[in-house]
Amino acid sequence: MGCIFALDGTRTPPHCLPMRVAAILLAAGTGSRYAATTGSPIPKQYVLLAGRPVIRHAAEALLPHVACIQPVGDTLSLSEALDGLAVLAPVAGGETRQASVRAGLEALDRLPPEQKPDLVLVHDGARPYLTPALIRNVVEALGAHPGAIPAVPVADTLKRGKDGVIDGTVSRDHLYRAQTPQGFRFPLFLELHRASASLSATDDAKLLEDAGFSVALVPGDDDNIKLTYEDDLVRLERLIGPTLLPRVGLGYDVHAFEEGRPLILCGITVPHTLGLAGHSDADVGIHALCDAIYGALAEGDIGRHFPPSQNEWKDADSARFLVHAGQRIRERGGMLVNADLTLICERPKIGPHAQAMRERLAALLEVDVERISVKATTSERLGFTGREEGIACAATVSVLVP
Repeated sequence: MGCIFALDGTRTPPHCLPMRVAAILLAAGTGSRYAATTGSPIPKQYVLLAGRPVIRHAAEALLPHVACIQPVGDTLSLSEALDGLAVLAPVAGGETRQASVRAGLEALDRLPPEQKPDLVLVHDGARPYLTPALIRNVVEALGAHPGAIPAVPVADTLKRGKDGVIDGTVSRDHLYRAQTPQGFRFPLFLELHRASASLSATDDAKLLEDAGFSVALVPGDDDNIKLTYEDDLVRLERLIGPTLLPRVGLGYDVHAFEEGRPLILCGITVPHTLGLAGHSDADVGIHALCDAIYGALAEGDIGRHFPPSQNEWKDADSARFLVHAGQRIRERGGMLVNADLTLICERPKIGPHAQAMRERLAALLEVDVERISVKATTSERLGFTGREEGIACAATVSVLVP
């Protein structure tokens, strides 16, 4: 329950009615710090956490407590990440955080009158772990204040630095770390955004502060962290993910050389006089890797999933097989820890192509390239590989699954 408020933020009793609460879920940022420290090409809000995008966890945490969620950001990426959830159609974000919040507010204001919210929460899509108590505390505080934010008192000693040395100690008294979701009375918040369109506030509450309105501080949660660095993802996996157990899979494959075919290894076309014989494109590296993944999941081998007896897979791009294997890990709620491939051949030389192979495999599996190793060895002129009759590959993977 809550009360109706005037635009200036004052309470107008005794008209107390249930409040309609909406949430704006922000995902327009590029996550430059996360990308710089991890090398991930995927914006942090879409990085997989316990098998699902980070932002999907945030949306699922909000849904039981709000009437609707308005996602803001890249509309295609959001639609894919939030597919199947009862959220409003995503709208594009702006150049700044404030512009993105404004886009979400305007979208909510275009709803039919009976669906427009009384209160609005603004939450970062890169904060996937928020509790019902945190959301409830913010909403309840809006009964007495036009704005409310969760915050955690600063516990560490603060130092001011200059030229690489300490330039003074800053008192931590009355200092807090602001979190989201931040809550506001919708009509007032929308009006302030429209009046401050030329400004660029990095914090939603700043608009209310500058206009002289009170913003309540409610207890935040140390676990309500914003994914910024790689260590944050490890911590979030401990908080959100189920208990994961390690599994190891081993894959081994062999293909003979054949004239008149391109040589495809680990998803890369390698210049050579001969290709490999096989029903598909005969990518011995990807086939061994798929078998290792399926083995770790106890799901048979590549032939079980893509039978060579079926014409559908004739000359097929083996990348499709590896995409499926990666999906099976995620569908099981697991994650790939690492993969290590060894190609066995006298020729061609693998070293000049190893990095491109790593990058291709990582992209197909949707993991960081640092989790993929590709190397090569010879058989010292012994056996069929030593006689240059074909190529073999051994692959080992480690996965974590519930």
